[in-house]
Amino acid sequence: MTRPTAKERILDSYEEILIEQGPGGITLEAVAAHAGVSKGGLLYHFGSKEALVDGLMERLATLSEEDLEQARSAPEGVVSWYLRTAITDVTQRKPLHRTTMATLRIMLNEPRVSEVVQVYNQKVHDLISEHVDDPLTAELVILVGDGLYLRAALGRDDASPLLNRIDEIVTRIQH
Repeated sequence: MTRPTAKERILDSYEEILIEQGPGGITLEAVAAHAGVSKGGLLYHFGSKEALVDGLMERLATLSEEDLEQARSAPEGVVSWYLRTAITDVTQRKPLHRTTMATLRIMLNEPRVSEVVQVYNQKVHDLISEHVDDPLTAELVILVGDGLYLRAALGRDDASPLLNRIDEIVTRIQH
């Protein structure tokens, strides 16, 4: 496994501070210290707090595209994959989940963040709609996925047992 670059460590630290403390905990000094780099090293990669937000949004876009690509090639099908990963991305602390949580912490203060999230949400909607004939059923699939994700993200113990019932959930939604 390759060691993360300084730029990746800085973004990882930015995410972690956002998740743990929210936007109020973000200073360039705090991010640099957490990442184990000097403030000058941080500024070399990210010249401002706005550049950190841009870096987070680039990471979100990249991880989201990778996620959509995995969904398209999933042997169990897009819908089952979508619902299953709504839980497993959280319980396994996947990078997209961490980036999503950090993004949610700054969304209210950063309108451009909402735009990036809306683009990804539309791509998810389009993908599910390609694989579900009825538009209302497609919306229901997305709502169930959102609900499973939220349950898991909130640490509810009743999300994980549903993994064994994903096929049943898909059948009920689509019939």
